[in-house]
Amino acid sequence: MAQILFSYRALDADGNERTGGISASTQLEAVKELQQKKLYVKKIDPLVDRRLRIPKQTKSHTHHPFAWAFKSEKVSAKTMMIFLRQMATLLDAGLPILRALKLLQSQQPEGKFYDVLENMSASIQSGETFSDAAAHYPEVFNRLFVKMVKAGELGGVMNVVLNRLAEYTEQTQKIKGKVKSAMMYPCVVLLISICIVSGLLVFIVPKFEKIFLDMLGGRPLPFLTRVIIDSSNGLKDNFVVILASLIIIYFSAITLLKDPRVKALVDKSLFWMPWFGELVRMSAMARFSRTLDTLLSSGVPILQALNNARETAGNMVLADAVAKIYVCIKEGETIRQAMLTTDVFPVMVVGMVEVGEETGKLPEMLGKIAELYEEEVDTTIAGLTSLMEPIMIVMLALLIGTIVIALFLPLIGIMSGLQS
Repeated sequence: MAQILFSYRALDADGNERTGGISASTQLEAVKELQQKKLYVKKIDPLVDRRLRIPKQTKSHTHHPFAWAFKSEKVSAKTMMIFLRQMATLLDAGLPILRALKLLQSQQPEGKFYDVLENMSASIQSGETFSDAAAHYPEVFNRLFVKMVKAGELGGVMNVVLNRLAEYTEQTQKIKGKVKSAMMYPCVVLLISICIVSGLLVFIVPKFEKIFLDMLGGRPLPFLTRVIIDSSNGLKDNFVVILASLIIIYFSAITLLKDPRVKALVDKSLFWMPWFGELVRMSAMARFSRTLDTLLSSGVPILQALNNARETAGNMVLADAVAKIYVCIKEGETIRQAMLTTDVFPVMVVGMVEVGEETGKLPEMLGKIAELYEEEVDTTIAGLTSLMEPIMIVMLALLIGTIVIALFLPLIGIMSGLQS
């Protein structure tokens, strides 16, 4: 059989990435040969080898002429949720995992997820488990996914685990979306307010200034009018500097937030902030409870479950509290006793966890806690939105009203002078 030259990207035993080329009869043989060299293949593709005169293999389905424009490097939560649901259904119907994976791969559009599923199929065909194959792609399948799937493989309940993962993904995305929408509303209104006020100051106020100079004949302007005109001139003269400063501040903030110390400080401020902090705490508790419930229900041991829940907490304050719980349980304490040492978990959560430990139904109790806090998040977001809406409208009305009044004050003076 003719030899085909493949290019590969793989991880060695130390986790370092290695790239190169290898000749083999088929892609599967190339993968097996690399695995014998203790390399974990991340991506492998056939190349055009001029020496062997072998054309590059193409995929069986038709290429769209604009397919490059639609490729996405990020796998969306919706795509992952559909994949998990379909995978669970196929396994429940009795299909072997490799056949189910290839079937779902054929339904995916060309892109990152298609390539990942193709490489996972090759890995499973060469003897790896589904969880081991998924572990090579942490940017697509996180540690929570890998741990749960591994537990499902050991317990022979893969379809149940995948359904739980789909439900978990759906719930976490739902709560993330609600929190984002709550934060988005005031940001959008604020942005619109800034645009309207800036437009008035840059385009409308200068025209009135010329009118006032012609009609008042050197007489002083009212204080409020003078403030608005000076603000307009300052914005016009320094527009580029102000815009550049805002861009620098934005990118500086993004860079600073990557520093763990800064992120911890911001998370702590948000977590204990009055009013808005309540929403942050409830969403964090819901996420933590849902994650721990999903892991424990899938058969993951408590210490591993806590470790994964800490990584997906989304808030450094809660993550540090979970790390303390991990240490306390390792030393022999109960979850309730460990939670009491953190001063982060509400009394209700601690009480429900205690009941769950005593009755042996901890996952069920954690699920109830998650449901309770998810409902609380819904109620809080609805309350915040209904409260912020009139506040933002009144603030916008005050800003525009102040500018309008400032512009009409000199006109009133001019009209009074004419009447006299």
